[in-house]
Amino acid sequence: MMFSCFITITANANGVLKGQVIDKLTEEPIERATVKDIKTNKTTFTDKNGNFVLANVGTDSLLVSFIGYEPKLVKPERSKFVLVKLERGAINLKEVTISNSPELKTFSMLSNLDLNMQPAKSAQDLLRLVPGLFIAQHQGGGKAEQIFLRGFDADHGTDVNLSVDGIPVNTVSHAHGQGYADLHFLIPETVSSYDFGKGPYYTDKGDFNTAGYVAYYTKGVLDHDVIVEEAGQFQTMRLLAMINLLSDKERKKGQSAYVAAERLYSNGGPFALPEHFTRYNLFGKFITKIGSTNKLTAIASTLQSDWRASGEIPDRAVAEGYIGNRFGVLDSAQGGQTSRTNASLKLTTTLNNGWLMDNQLYYSHYYFNLISNFSFYYYFPATGDEFRQKESRDLTGYNGRIWKTTTVNNATFNTTLGFSGRYDHIYPLELDHTENGQFLNYLQYGRAKELNANTFFDETLASGKWLFNAGIRADYFHFYYQNLAPTTDIYASAIFVNVNPNAQKAILSPKLNIEYTFTNQFQLYLKAGKGFHSNDARVVIANKALEVLPAAYGTDLGFNWKPIPNLYINMALWYLYLQQEYTFGQDLIDQPAGPVSPSGKTVRLGIDFSARYQFTGWLFVNANANFARPRYIDSLQGHNYVALAPTFTSTVGLDFRFKNGINGGVNYRYLQKRAANSDYSLTARGYFITDLAVNYTRKRYELGITIQNLFNRSWDESQFAYVSRLKGETTPVDEVSYTPGVPFFAKLKVVVFF
Repeated sequence: MMFSCFITITANANGVLKGQVIDKLTEEPIERATVKDIKTNKTTFTDKNGNFVLANVGTDSLLVSFIGYEPKLVKPERSKFVLVKLERGAINLKEVTISNSPELKTFSMLSNLDLNMQPAKSAQDLLRLVPGLFIAQHQGGGKAEQIFLRGFDADHGTDVNLSVDGIPVNTVSHAHGQGYADLHFLIPETVSSYDFGKGPYYTDKGDFNTAGYVAYYTKGVLDHDVIVEEAGQFQTMRLLAMINLLSDKERKKGQSAYVAAERLYSNGGPFALPEHFTRYNLFGKFITKIGSTNKLTAIASTLQSDWRASGEIPDRAVAEGYIGNRFGVLDSAQGGQTSRTNASLKLTTTLNNGWLMDNQLYYSHYYFNLISNFSFYYYFPATGDEFRQKESRDLTGYNGRIWKTTTVNNATFNTTLGFSGRYDHIYPLELDHTENGQFLNYLQYGRAKELNANTFFDETLASGKWLFNAGIRADYFHFYYQNLAPTTDIYASAIFVNVNPNAQKAILSPKLNIEYTFTNQFQLYLKAGKGFHSNDARVVIANKALEVLPAAYGTDLGFNWKPIPNLYINMALWYLYLQQEYTFGQDLIDQPAGPVSPSGKTVRLGIDFSARYQFTGWLFVNANANFARPRYIDSLQGHNYVALAPTFTSTVGLDFRFKNGINGGVNYRYLQKRAANSDYSLTARGYFITDLAVNYTRKRYELGITIQNLFNRSWDESQFAYVSRLKGETTPVDEVSYTPGVPFFAKLKVVVFF
């Protein structure tokens, strides 16, 4: 399969080159392509729109390259446009050089390489592409994954900012947990690129960007139409179709449109209660030029999903014969339904004097309904502790940005001003006591409204070997929660007696980043900044606006290094202080946000290590190791562990690509055992799991097999420390509950390209 791209360059009299890199086939701009002056070794990168500026050019020869493309020597003529075709070829780490990154995308080389070598097969795979990010599923497949990153058990998104094409995935004041981020509406085959950063150092990322952020971008046009069929164990079946709607002729005029549709069914494993997990996804994208200075991008998508779940099983349930094995169930009413419909309009405009502007409007309608039971008969011995979390949400938002690249002598300035806002209206927002799925009474019931308006200014100066970036971000929040529970439901009403239903808060977040590039083989960087995660509106109102926007203060000292041509290393020593940790509790009665519990101040120290090595033209290795030491500050020694926070994770993979079409990889992921509670009297068990993928790819088709848990190891995907009482027990027990990980799981794939 061959792809091409063109670079359009113009040179003016003072030696400044300006250009744009676009894909020949799709007419889409290519971000992060490298443009290098052969004589001076001065290097720059293309921005989101494929544009670049290269000052004080010392020669008429430029080297233009991008990961997965053959490098090309370009000889631009002054005041002339030059088209250079870059054809996709073998991935070659020798062609990768290290240079200052005006957009602070320190990890872009890793993301571009990993997406090329490890194409995602699911939404879970998309998250696992981020080095050091681990996930866990513990409620039947349809629930958002639990996320672990940089010493955080970030629950379902409390400390990781997720977005798709500028649309936020995190949901504030969610029925299940603050920042809940369900990525299952994203079809993995539609993703063209992703970007990630660790720590609170990025002015355009606001709420939940404490441990880091991940941003995904979908394709503007398909390379070809695709039909995929997958079938595997546990009655797993997946169908996918992706179809271009416009002709090549329309594409050359700047228009493109395609649709993608997906259906997935699986029982998830050998569960006594089959999951019957069903998911439908529909996605469409349309791009058109409006005049010579505007490009309009329209996106629409919808997700519908439902499932059953076995939930978390206490260790003693199997040992004492309550259930037959690890895949049994104690409450068969658990499970859920969810849906999300998104719409987005984005207008990109080229203004006078080199300014560019983005304006995006988006809307999401969201529904969530989940029945769970963690403690069984602890709180309510007669009827049981089963509960429902339910909400319906309308989310409306705007993203705006104006930016310009200016060259003065040997210095390049990147100036960006951004402004955005989102408004969430959530009704109903409820936590119900249920029995066998039937409503008994409200534990919480109300209406929430939340507004976040923000602006940021960011300036980057690149001169010689130095890059300096400074930015400031301002966020304003308005919270509203109206308790609508009847007074007869005493648990729901007692928390919100004599409280003001409105609260507001603002926060400033400064950022500073410095890079020094010694050579094209070694770069040192320092990052420092302040971020935050917002609190749940119910907590804010119940606590009378205390601890509304807990701040995070962090710093990274790291380097990018190519000690030999075929080896790339990134390593960072980092620190993060957090004013208030969010942890997953179990109290159904007196916590305003249900099972999500704000707790104390924490500090984390850690080391991140990533390496990519190319043995030969067809064999690659990727390795990641991540150490963290998370601790509470205001707790006694020995009682200051952050429950479930990861302390050491590691992944290693071998990827291969033969010229005859055989490709794939084998990889392991390792999560070390860790504290399940604050004094480490309970332990969350670790795991070491190996996966395998092998494909045979030709021009018109692809055949493949994937195997999860190749060596069929028994492991726990998620674990929690709960006080629970099983039916018939006279006293509750404090111990670890778990969801078993999938055993050996093979899946076949047939893909047709046309």
